[in-house]
Amino acid sequence: QVLLVESGGGSVQAGGSLRLSCVVSGYTYSSACMGWFRRAPGKEREGVAVLYTGGATAYYADSVKGRFTISQDNAEKTLYLQMNNLKPEDTAMYYCAARISNRACDKDYLGYPGLFGTWGQGTQVTVSS
Repeated sequence: QVLLVESGGGSVQAGGSLRLSCVVSGYTYSSACMGWFRRAPGKEREGVAVLYTGGATAYYADSVKGRFTISQDNAEKTLYLQMNNLKPEDTAMYYCAARISNRACDKDYLGYPGLFGTWGQGTQVTVSS
């Protein structure tokens, strides 16, 4: 069974930084599309960033480009989301998601959370002005 466990959320002031972590267990991690999504109160789930574990290219939502960085540690089977220059509109529950596949993912996957079959429990990020 594939499990994703997020951590690293918290409360910060605007302009601050947080790093989210997602520890993966239950599969080899060598071939999967991994992503971070978020859902703010009253809004739909939004794709933040995705990358393919077997590749190097990451894709970002326009709203976070230049501020957020998705990365991975294959040896530790951990996905990260470094969030800098946080804004109040970044306040949301952040979820790690996985799609087990030999097919690389691209920016289009940000718009299709239904493609991801495994989700973590989420970690809350709150940014105050």
